[in-house]
Amino acid sequence: MSLFGAIDISASGLTAQRLRLDLISNNIANINTTRTGELTPGGNPIPYSRQAAVFVPRPSETPFANVLGETLGDRNVGNGVQVSSIERDVQAPFRLEYNPDSPDAAKVAEPGLPVGYVRQPNVNIVTEMVDMISASRAYEANVTALNASKSMAAKALEIGKG
Repeated sequence: MSLFGAIDISASGLTAQRLRLDLISNNIANINTTRTGELTPGGNPIPYSRQAAVFVPRPSETPFANVLGETLGDRNVGNGVQVSSIERDVQAPFRLEYNPDSPDAAKVAEPGLPVGYVRQPNVNIVTEMVDMISASRAYEANVTALNASKSMAAKALEIGKG
């Protein structure tokens, strides 16, 4: 690993965690968004769905790292992280709220959606706050690793001064 390799790995973690924090803040901002412009086949509005980033290890950029990874049994030797996709949460169900006066209330009954009910986004504020704390801690850990790498580089330069 080169001198800047550790800094590059920490930078990839900072970038990934920043995107994760952006997604969390977007989820919180849309916690009451019932109209996204999308409609079900019955013509009822589809609310905002929670979004989450999917992280994957970054592929190595050097042939040596590829050979080393293959020799170690196809293990990743540490190249940082990248976001492979941003996915909607389809596991958590939408919350239902009875409000027949709302313009987003169901006009046609569908499976799991009676007439007069409004689908609310599947965003849970407690889950988002826990994820935000986790992302914040991961960001801080990457900053600490970055500062340690910077300190080691500075100490290495002092050796040459004599």
